[in-house]
Amino acid sequence: MSSYEKIRNELSKQFLNEETWLNLGEGLLKIILIVAISGFVIKIGKKLIKKFFVLRERSPLRVSERREATILRLAENVLTYVIYFITFIMILEILRFDVKGLLAGAGIVGLAVGFGAQSLVKDIITGFFIILEDQFSVGDYIRINEFEGEVLEIGLRTTKIKSATGELHVLPNGSIMEVTNFSILNSVAVVDVSIPYDSDVELAERVISELLEEMPERYEDLVKIPELLGIQTLSPTEIVLRVLAETQPTRHWYIGRILRKEIRAVLDENGIESPIPQMVMYDKGSKTQKQKQAE
Repeated sequence: MSSYEKIRNELSKQFLNEETWLNLGEGLLKIILIVAISGFVIKIGKKLIKKFFVLRERSPLRVSERREATILRLAENVLTYVIYFITFIMILEILRFDVKGLLAGAGIVGLAVGFGAQSLVKDIITGFFIILEDQFSVGDYIRINEFEGEVLEIGLRTTKIKSATGELHVLPNGSIMEVTNFSILNSVAVVDVSIPYDSDVELAERVISELLEEMPERYEDLVKIPELLGIQTLSPTEIVLRVLAETQPTRHWYIGRILRKEIRAVLDENGIESPIPQMVMYDKGSKTQKQKQAE
């Protein structure tokens, strides 16, 4: 009997063997059952996670809504990936693969990739913690090193920032060491107003204060009535008054321009003009001649 015939006969015996089909059917039923249970566990797990965050909304110690939404998505994704991984391992065991050897090989390959792509791993880990800790979000105005602008996109590997003049900066998350976020807390507009020395300081303060009391009714970006601190500096040619205005996040630039415009207008209406630099000429020789004549 040839080797081909031996192989054919062996295959025929296996396929005609009742035990083979029973084992195959049992394995298929186990796989279907495992997949069904996995889907059920994922569905129930996501509902429990959402219910947990609903209960947290009633707690007096709440974090920001953005951070809660981010953690919710991360928790759901982690649950899904863990269940899928366990399901995949169980199916391999049913198919009689060497799972231990497979996991050991995958660990070695992962270690080699980790050593070869340390910067990539650093970017991904940093991006994960940026999202988890809610350091900044899409739409926030931030400063990272010398780059400043609006966040367009946050990924696990890179962050994209659009500057005020239109440039798009793509920064690896691993390079982000310090972040200044202008969109979380209220901003403060600092406005200095100059008046000449011969003007009435009390009149200037009074008309500015009256103007400031009216401004929150006309500008929603103001959180409260701006505060006139008083005289900030006394320079050789002018008196400088300082005004502070608390605004909504990132709106201090706009409110600062409005304050300068309206304060200048109300001062002009009350006869308080802008200080004009003056130059005094001093002739040392003529002074010496006059002194001689006086003597």
